[in-house]
Amino acid sequence: MRFTQINQFEPLLPQQRLEELYALAQVVAEFALSLRAALNPTTGETLASLLRAMNSYYSNKIEGHNTHPVNIERGLHKDFSNKPKTAQLQRLALAHINAEVEIETWIHNEKYFSPFSTEGIRRIHEALYHKLSIEDRTIENGRIVAPGIWRDADVAVGHHVPPTHDSVAAFLARYEKIYDKQEAWDKQLVKIACAHHRLAWIHPFLDGNGRVARLATHAALYRDFTGGLWSVCRGFARTQQNYYQQLAIADEPRRGDLDGRGNLTEAGLWSFCHYFLTLCLDQLNFMHKMLDFSDVRKRIRALVIFRTEMEQQMRREAELPLYHLFTSGPLTRAEFKQMTGLGAKVAQNLLAHLLKTKLVESDTPLGPVRFGLPLDALQFYFPDLYPEAATKPDEG
Repeated sequence: MRFTQINQFEPLLPQQRLEELYALAQVVAEFALSLRAALNPTTGETLASLLRAMNSYYSNKIEGHNTHPVNIERGLHKDFSNKPKTAQLQRLALAHINAEVEIETWIHNEKYFSPFSTEGIRRIHEALYHKLSIEDRTIENGRIVAPGIWRDADVAVGHHVPPTHDSVAAFLARYEKIYDKQEAWDKQLVKIACAHHRLAWIHPFLDGNGRVARLATHAALYRDFTGGLWSVCRGFARTQQNYYQQLAIADEPRRGDLDGRGNLTEAGLWSFCHYFLTLCLDQLNFMHKMLDFSDVRKRIRALVIFRTEMEQQMRREAELPLYHLFTSGPLTRAEFKQMTGLGAKVAQNLLAHLLKTKLVESDTPLGPVRFGLPLDALQFYFPDLYPEAATKPDEG
C-alpha cells in the first residue's frame, strides 16, 4: 500500500483499555519523581553525563553501529583510533552525545522547544548530523545525508513502506497537531509512547530515523520524568528483538471491526504503549535499586577495598568522603582530606590519586571536588547498568 493520505496512519492514540495504560503510566510518573528527588544535583549531572555516553552506545548499537564504550570514552578525549572504521564509529557516537547535550540545552533555555513539533524533529536530526563530515554522512548507496532535510525519495524499511517522500510534510503536520499538546502526566506518557512509534513509521529522513526517534523520546521524557537519570533507550537495546517486534506489530493494518476505526491496528498501538510503559518502569526500578544509599555505600566500600589491594596510593579511608560526595555533593579539598582522618601528606596523596584515577573530579586545580564515574569503576558502583564498559575493546 502507498501511504499518501494522513488518515492512513490513524489512530494516533488508542481509544480502548486506556485505564490500564493510564494506571501503569501513573506508577511510572511517581517512581520518576521519587528518583529525581533522591539524588543530589551534582551527582545527578555526573550520572546524566555517563548516561549520555551509554545512550549513544545503545542507540547506535540498535542501528548496527557497535562502538565500544572505551572507544567512546577515548573519543570524548580526542583520542581517535588509527583504524578508519573504528574512528568513524567514534565520531558517530560523539555526534549522538553532542546532539543529546544540545537538545537538553534547548529544553532548559527555550520556552517553546518541542520534540513533537515538525521544527523540533527537524532540529534534532540536524543536531545529530550537522557536525559530521560529508564522508561520515555518506550512506551505503552513496547518497549524502543532509542535516535536517526530509527525504527526497521513497524507501522501504524491512516489511514497512513509509509514506511517499512528497507526503512526509503532511504526515508530520498531523503528527504535530495530535502530539504537541501538554497533558496530565499519565496521558503525556501514553502520548510519548505513541509518538515514538508513529515518528518511526513516517520515517521522515533519508537516514538516522531510529536515532532521531529515540532522541525525540529522550527529549519528551527529559523535563518531567527522567532528568537524564534513567534511560528508556537502554531498555530498547536490552530488549532489542521485542522492540523491533512491537514496532512491527503497531505497523500492521486494522484487524477488523473490533480493532478501532483507523487504517492501522489500534490493538498493535496499544501493545506498543504497554511495552513502552513497562520498559520505563523496569528501568526506573533498576535505577532505584542502583541508587539506594545503603547499597551504594557497600559498593563504594567494595571498590575501595579492591583498589587498596591493587594500587599503592589507595587507602580504605577514601570510603567515607567518597560516599559523602555521592550522597551530599561537592566538598572543598580541605574538607575531603579532613574527612579521611589521615595526616595531611597522606590525605593529599590519596586525593591526588583519586583525581588521577577520576574517582574524584574537579573543574580547577584547587577547586571543590565531586564524585566521579570512570568506566572502570562501574562494575563496582553500578553493576549491570552498562556492563559492556567492563569488557576490553579491539585494539586500534
